[in-house]
Amino acid sequence: MTGAAPPRGFPAGEYADRTARAQSLMAAAGLDAMLLTTEPEIRYFSGFLTQFWQSPTRPWFLILPAAGKPVAVIPAIGAACMGATWVDDIRTWPSPAPADEGVSLLAATVAESVGPGGRLGVPMGAETHVRMPLADFYRLRDLLPGIAVADATDVVRTLRMVKSPAEIAKIGHICIIASDVFDGLAGHLRPGMSEIDIFRLFRMQCLAAGADDVAYLVGGAGPGGYGDIISPPSARSVVDGDVLILDTGAVFDGYYCDFDRNYAFGHADAAVERAHETLFEATEAGFRAAQPGAECRDVFRAMQAVLSGGDGGEGNAVGRLGHGLGMQLTEWPSLTADDATVIRPGMVLTLEPALAPRPDRMPGRIMVHEENIVVGADGPRWLSRRAPQRLPVIS
Repeated sequence: MTGAAPPRGFPAGEYADRTARAQSLMAAAGLDAMLLTTEPEIRYFSGFLTQFWQSPTRPWFLILPAAGKPVAVIPAIGAACMGATWVDDIRTWPSPAPADEGVSLLAATVAESVGPGGRLGVPMGAETHVRMPLADFYRLRDLLPGIAVADATDVVRTLRMVKSPAEIAKIGHICIIASDVFDGLAGHLRPGMSEIDIFRLFRMQCLAAGADDVAYLVGGAGPGGYGDIISPPSARSVVDGDVLILDTGAVFDGYYCDFDRNYAFGHADAAVERAHETLFEATEAGFRAAQPGAECRDVFRAMQAVLSGGDGGEGNAVGRLGHGLGMQLTEWPSLTADDATVIRPGMVLTLEPALAPRPDRMPGRIMVHEENIVVGADGPRWLSRRAPQRLPVIS
C-alpha cells in the first residue's frame, strides 16, 4: 500500500548541485551561458512549478551563467511564484506585450551573462524545442551581434537522465499510488461500462489515493485485443471477449509514472493469454538486462528476442520498447535497436514491450505491457508493482 508521501519540492542544495554540474559541463563544451525556455528545463534548475504553462500567451526564460545562480527573465505575473524558489535574480516585464515580449530584456540579460564574442548554449536536439515565437528568437539573435548560439542538448540530457534520490522517491511514490489503483480496479469494472466511464473512474481513484493529477491516460478496448493505444476513450461499452488497456501518466509533485495494465472481460482466448505471458517474459528479460554499464540497445535486444522468439512474430509494434521517465512522461533515452546510451545508476526507465498484429494471432490487434524501474549500483528494481503474469479476467 502507499506509504507516506515524500517531501514536496527540493532543498536549495539540490538546485545548487544541479547548477554546478551544469556549469562544469558548460565549461567543457565552451559555453558561457545557457538559455532555457521550456517548462521541465526551467523547473529543473529553479523549482518553478506552475500549471500556468498551459497558457501559450507568455514566454518564460531562464539564463544559466558560467558561474553563480540562474537568472529568471519572466512575465511579471510569475514574479511571486518564481520568488518562492531559490532563484533571487528575477527580471520581469508586463505581459502580454506583443511589440516586445521580453526580447529586449532577455537580450540585455544574455549579453551581461555571456560577454562580447561569447557562446550561448540552447538545447537544439531531439526531444527539445524553443518555447518562444520564431520571429522573437530571430530578433534576439539580431540583438546579440558577435554572440554565437551553440547546441546545449548534451548538457541538459546528461544531467536529467540520472535522477537524484529525492527525484526517485517522488517517481516511486506516484508509481505505488497508480499500482494500488490498478490492483483494486478489477473489483470496480464490469461488462457494459463505457470506456469513458472506466477512464473517469480510474482518474477519480488516482486523485483520491493521492495523485496530484492524471495528466495522461490513454488506451481502449476491443474484441480479442486493441488496435490503438493513444486515442481518448470512446462511448463504446465493453463486452464479453474484450481486452482493455489503460496506460497512465499520473503525477506527484511534478514527477510522472508511466505504465499500463491489461484486463480481459468475460474470457480470454488462448492467443490473448499467450500474448500477455510473452509480454510478461519480455519485460522480465528487459529487467535482467538493465544493468549499470549496459547499453539501451542491450535492453531492447533482450526484450525483442522474447517477442520474436515467442509469440511475437515480426516483433514490436511501436518502434521502441521503453524510454526514460521523470519530469516528463517520456524522456531520454529510448530503448531502441541503435541507442548506445550507457545505463547508469539513477536512471529511471520504462520497459514497454509490444506485440504487432499477426494473421494467426489477434489479427489487426496489438498488445502492450509497461513497467517502471530504477537502476541502482547493484542493478534494477521495480518502481511499479509488477503486473500478474496471467491476464486478469473480469467476469
